[in-house]
Amino acid sequence: MKQPERKVTTRQMLLTLLKTNGSMSVAQLAKELGMTEMGVRRHLYAMQQEQLLVTDMVRQPMGRPLQMYRLSDNGNDRFPKQYHQLILDLLKEMESWQEENGVQRLFEGRQHSLLQKYAPQLSQKSLDERVQALGGIQDMNGYMVETEKTDDGNWLLHEYNCPIAQVTHLYKEPCACELALFRDLLEADVERTECLAEQGQRCTYRIKPRS
Repeated sequence: MKQPERKVTTRQMLLTLLKTNGSMSVAQLAKELGMTEMGVRRHLYAMQQEQLLVTDMVRQPMGRPLQMYRLSDNGNDRFPKQYHQLILDLLKEMESWQEENGVQRLFEGRQHSLLQKYAPQLSQKSLDERVQALGGIQDMNGYMVETEKTDDGNWLLHEYNCPIAQVTHLYKEPCACELALFRDLLEADVERTECLAEQGQRCTYRIKPRS
């Protein structure tokens, strides 16, 4: 059965033009789309409100500077990327090296770097404050985190998303290093009770003070 064709919106066409051509003026965009400049400006204004565009003022030999539009980082993120496949390809290549445990050493190095980066933000805090601060850090990194204090005074930290899920399904090192990182950052006993990479609904860490 033939699938119905998806209608390409004006916004998608604008994004594609800016992606393929770089900076463009309103007049150039209007000419490419066969639209009025006023119509194009309405779409550009809405896209600016969503932080999809960046504007630059370009000086002209005569007359006023020309306003040029280009994609912001958010705008570029609207296009598919295959970073996870690149990472997997690099890890597989590393497995073929003669150096033993290369993949494990790679993730342990990342764990050490993250510890150095985030430890100052959690130092001199209570365990409750450290858990909440770590939850905020992981949430900003795309893990969709929720923290909750249990009736016994301990904590649960839930991660509902894994930005490197394609990697963790093939390699166990990232999960092991994340657990070790949490133990070092929180200076607490941390146990993973559920894991997305093992068909769980989320990654859950049970956290309690060290005895």
